[in-house]
Amino acid sequence: MPEGMKSDRAAVFLDAARRVISIEAEALTQLGAALDDSFAEAVELMLAVKGRVIIVGMGKSGHIGRKIAATLASTGTPAQFVHPSEASHGDLGMLTRADVVMVLSNSGETPELADVIAYTRRFDIPMIGVASRAESTLIKQSDVRIVLPRAEEACGTGVVPTSSTTMTLALGDALAVALMEHRQFTPEHFREFHPGGKLGAQLSRVRDLMHSGAALPLIGLETPMGDALLEISQKGFGVVGVTAADGTLAGIITDGDLRRHMDGLLSQSAKDVMTPSPKTLAPEALAEEAVAVMNARKITCLFVVDPAGSGAPEGLLHIHDCLRVGLG
Repeated sequence: MPEGMKSDRAAVFLDAARRVISIEAEALTQLGAALDDSFAEAVELMLAVKGRVIIVGMGKSGHIGRKIAATLASTGTPAQFVHPSEASHGDLGMLTRADVVMVLSNSGETPELADVIAYTRRFDIPMIGVASRAESTLIKQSDVRIVLPRAEEACGTGVVPTSSTTMTLALGDALAVALMEHRQFTPEHFREFHPGGKLGAQLSRVRDLMHSGAALPLIGLETPMGDALLEISQKGFGVVGVTAADGTLAGIITDGDLRRHMDGLLSQSAKDVMTPSPKTLAPEALAEEAVAVMNARKITCLFVVDPAGSGAPEGLLHIHDCLRVGLG
């Protein structure tokens, strides 16, 4: 294809993309302005739920519903997506009186939702309805009614769910964040639901990765360097911690210390060779912080000492422990 034609096509594609984003951004602005007390009522229902928040939606609303359920569940609000067609074939048993059901439907008249709506009414299960038509069956039957603004769909034809699904997704995020803020949900809580992958690694605590107990390479101040070398070799970290008589960490012996004291090394004791007052980490520090410290100091190990504790070493973190979980 000639370069001129490629350039013309690229311009058309970019114009379409910017038009879609502009239309959907305007829809989100309308959504923000349209939110009222029904949003607060929905949050209160979810806060008070003793069971789970059950999200139900069909088609594109179902895809959005799965994401909302996943976001809620990962931020401290137990949630589950139930497919309405499966619900009609036995999965209605997943809904209990302890739950809150949030039903998503742009039109509010999706036929597949009828059994779910009827079930919540029959068993007095609180239902939050989300639709764009205030006069729809879903909204009329709901205990909490969230009406989306009738924003222009970004497809140009008005039939492809674009702006409407974007608004529903943003509404789900808004609910999740409101719940998080009320519960004072912290990164530490977040990690409990995200132990795997890069995110879990970034939120790992030093305590989660450190070596402790018998694995710690430790010697006393008066330990002969021959025994110190043996401890370094046996534990395999390339360092050894030196403790005072009261158990506090007095110093550390590294490969660099050994090289600096090579002359007559075996005639010396640990206190003569060690680097005193070494840099340490708190057990509750983020592992990502430990990596930053090790990189900045060009070292591979850090002893772990609780600043509020006795001063005794509780663990040892090696750069390899961080690399193994995806940090570094």
